[in-house]
Amino acid sequence: MKRTNFKYPKVYLYAAAAGLAGIVAVVGYYLMCSLSTSDKAQYVYIDTDDDIDSVFAKMEPFASSCGMTAFRTIARHTNYDDDIRTGRYRIEPGDGAVSVYRRLSGGRQEAVNLTVPEARTMTRLAALLSKKLMLDSTAIAQALTDSIFCAKYKADTATISCLFIPNTYNIYWDTTLDDLMERMQKEHDAFWTAERRQKADAMGLTPNEVQTLASIVDEETNDTEEKHIIAGLYLNRLAKDMPLQACPTIKFAWKRFDLKRLYDSLLSIDSPYNTYRNKGLPPGPIKVASIKGIDAVLNYTKTDYLFMCAKDDFSGHHAFAATGEEHMANARRYQQALNERGIK
Repeated sequence: MKRTNFKYPKVYLYAAAAGLAGIVAVVGYYLMCSLSTSDKAQYVYIDTDDDIDSVFAKMEPFASSCGMTAFRTIARHTNYDDDIRTGRYRIEPGDGAVSVYRRLSGGRQEAVNLTVPEARTMTRLAALLSKKLMLDSTAIAQALTDSIFCAKYKADTATISCLFIPNTYNIYWDTTLDDLMERMQKEHDAFWTAERRQKADAMGLTPNEVQTLASIVDEETNDTEEKHIIAGLYLNRLAKDMPLQACPTIKFAWKRFDLKRLYDSLLSIDSPYNTYRNKGLPPGPIKVASIKGIDAVLNYTKTDYLFMCAKDDFSGHHAFAATGEEHMANARRYQQALNERGIK
């Protein structure tokens, strides 16, 4: 029997081609359309508790309908849920679902600018750090007050704050606490250059002791020039084996940083930070010392001053004195000014 070659009418071929082209166009539309509807970069923060649905939920507030549909489709068909990478991810205007997926699935996150603050307590430091990192503030605070943890970084609970040099660092949002501390140790060691160490050695102080004195100087004034003078004054007292009698250390001992006046009853607190009762430096900084404070100690102004008192004009500056008589006169003027203003 003779075979007959069956041929599809051209109309069917055209229809199939058109259908295929339509499918390609639709797929292309979804894959190429911008994921974000914003005209500014958006950030997605993915932590250890996230699953695929919570990742979707974090993107939805700024995502376009077509972009979100494409991202969901890709994520669900590539087992993204099995290996969700933590981090802070930047999504630019115009980024399509494919590029965003590759970024998230590949862990190609963008670092944050972490500014280490001049915090007065480790609890406060922990709270401020946790606002910029995935780390929990309670976990940070507990670690920084744990002697075993601090020993890993050749510090104790009184000196662990010395590792934190106030500056801005580029660091990943999902860094671990150990990685953070290793980074702080590295930055600390880089800050303490040979020149700075030589100056500390010449003064008979360790870097930790310099930072401890700097923390007190920082609390005494915000004026850079006065920091150098106050540093020299306290070094004079140390050289003469006189107690520092630094008011900020009393506030730290009581954890009452808002005190305006220090009465005699407050000076009797039994604390190693009471520099009215104890000679020498306290066991560690009373805050995270500033770079200006540290350099003020290392480059202190040489004077014969042994005493200082806040000026009675409340300018924030100090009246300095070399003798007890001069100091008492300055102190009386200041106390009178406090009384006249009703400051207690």
